Amino acid sequence: MKDIQSQHDHRRISIKKVGVKNISYPISVLDKAHHHQQTVATVNMFVNLPHHFKGTHMSRFVEILNRFHGNINLESFHLILEEMKAKLQAEEAHMEIEFPYFLKTGHGQGGVGINEYSCRMHGSLDQEDDLTLETRVPIYPPQASQKDNSMPRSLGRWGVADICLRFRHFIWIEDLIKMVEEVTLHNLNWADLISGTPDSHLSVEQITKAIAVKLSGNKDIRWFTVTVRNLAEGLSTFATIEWPDA
Repeated sequence: MKDIQSQHDHRRISIKKVGVKNISYPISVLDKAHHHQQTVATVNMFVNLPHHFKGTHMSRFVEILNRFHGNINLESFHLILEEMKAKLQAEEAHMEIEFPYFLKTGHGQGGVGINEYSCRMHGSLDQEDDLTLETRVPIYPPQASQKDNSMPRSLGRWGVADICLRFRHFIWIEDLIKMVEEVTLHNLNWADLISGTPDSHLSVEQITKAIAVKLSGNKDIRWFTVTVRNLAEGLSTFATIEWPDA
């Protein structure tokens, strides 16, 4: 059978990204308490297409993914990208894996004690490789302490903190979540809130700065962005910090 995709294209137009998206795929991710956690990821894989090729062999993306089935992790990420570049004769390769991560926290919403965190890994390889981990941590201010027989009060879901980081050394997802929640579950103390002290003010600016101070003190992190959003009816407010400054 003639290889149409590899035939020469005389139009001299390169394509920046071509590939497959929204592959639903079972993966196993590292879990600090239980070694591994089974979950289902949404995978996107794409490469650039040099101008002299007519097309890309789409089936090879899934073939490569299947070769690493059961062994997709931080270490194999680079190997997958290398194989994509080689087999698809591309100059750049990218892979995104988005998955829910479940963590028993003891303060789960809805009374089950297990929270869901949205995580996303993005790896790219051209001359050098790059890998980022993104984690979305919901912000639920603690419930007020109940002093009488009235109904318990809760602020509900106040907003989210989106963290994107590059590693210097490996860091557990649990430890990253813990660092964020040490800020959002402690400094938003309801008792402080009603006292009206300046430091207890619930603002995206104050929470973003507090999380940034926490993350910048961790030697395993070499770069990060933190964006805190407050979800309100009809709009949302946000603040973003990049460290170190670009």
